[in-house]
Amino acid sequence: MESAIPKHLQTARSRHRRVGDDYSPPYPSFVARHKPKVANVVMAYFGLQYRGDPPAAAGALLAAIAARLADANGPSHWDRAHHVDQAGYSNVVSVAYWDDVAKFDAWFAPAREAWTGQRSDGVGRYIEVLRPSVARYETLFSSPDRAEGVAVIADGMSGEIQEHAYWGGMRDRIPLSQTSEMVASGKPSLVREGQRLHVIAHDNLCLIRSGQDWSDTEASERRMYLEDVEPVLREGMDFLRDQGTSIGCYANRYMQVLGSDGAPIEKSYGQSWWHGISALERWAESHPTHVRIFGAAMKYLSTLGPAAKLRLYHEVTVAAADEQFFEYADCHPRTGMLAAVETVAA
Repeated sequence: MESAIPKHLQTARSRHRRVGDDYSPPYPSFVARHKPKVANVVMAYFGLQYRGDPPAAAGALLAAIAARLADANGPSHWDRAHHVDQAGYSNVVSVAYWDDVAKFDAWFAPAREAWTGQRSDGVGRYIEVLRPSVARYETLFSSPDRAEGVAVIADGMSGEIQEHAYWGGMRDRIPLSQTSEMVASGKPSLVREGQRLHVIAHDNLCLIRSGQDWSDTEASERRMYLEDVEPVLREGMDFLRDQGTSIGCYANRYMQVLGSDGAPIEKSYGQSWWHGISALERWAESHPTHVRIFGAAMKYLSTLGPAAKLRLYHEVTVAAADEQFFEYADCHPRTGMLAAVETVAA
C-alpha cells in the first residue's frame, strides 16, 4: 500500500498523521500522480452569469473562451458546468488546468482582456485562479480508471493509498501538512480597477472540488443515488451556498457538468472557497448537513458493496497568498469571493 504523498515530496515530519503506520483502510482509494518535474499546477475558473434566459452575449462569450482554450498554450484539460447561485443567477463555469505555468502565463493576458476587459450587457464575468505548488493540494478517487479535474493532467494514478477513510485524511494527503498546520491568516479585501473588481484574499485559502459520476450506474443503482443520496447532497450544497459564510465557507457552487454540446451529463461537483482547511474539516466532521450526506453515502455504499458503480472524487487545495487571483466584472455582489468581502465588511 502506498502513501498518498509521492516519494519525492516526502520529508521528515514535524507534524504527525492522524493514523499510525499499521492503519489499514476499509476500502480502496487512489490519488493522482504528477511527474516529479511538475512543481506547480494552474486551476482557472472562467465564469459568466445572467438572470433568466441566456442572452446572445452569453453564447458568444462561451464560444470565444472555448476557442481560446484550444490555443497552443491552452490547458491540457478543461470542462464546463452550470449552477444557479443564491441570488437566482445562472452561472456557466469553464474550468481549465495546466501543469506548465509558463504556458499559462503566455496564454492568460489576452484571454483575461477578452473575458473581463470589455463590457457585455446583461452578462457578468469572473476569473478565479489558483496556481498552487504540488505540495499544497491533494486528490482522492474511488476508482483509478477515470480521472477528473486536475487529475486529468497528471501522469497517472497511484496504487491503493493508506491515508483515507478517516477524519483528517484530507489534510494528511497534502504534502505540506508534514511540516505545516496551514493556518489561514488575514481577511479578504477589495481593489477596484475600472470596471473590474479584484478580491485580495489571504494566506492558506482553501478550495475544494468534490464530484460524483453516476453515468455507469444501472437502473436500480441510479434510482438509489438520485432518490436517496443526491437530495441529501443537494441540501448540504444549498446550505453552503446560502448560509456557508456563517461557518467559514465564502462561496459554494453545486455544479451540473455539461457535455460538449452544452447539455447536462450524469456528473456533478460541489466547488467551494473556504477561509481555511480547518473550517472545511469542521463542516465535514460535525455539521448536521454533512453528517447527513456522509450517512446517506455510507448506507448507499454498504448496501451495494463492491458492485457500486458510482464514482466519487475530490481535489483540495490550500493556496498561498501569492498563488491566487480573483477578478469580477459586472457581477452581483455575492458572486464567488466577492461574498467574502461582503462578509468581512458586514
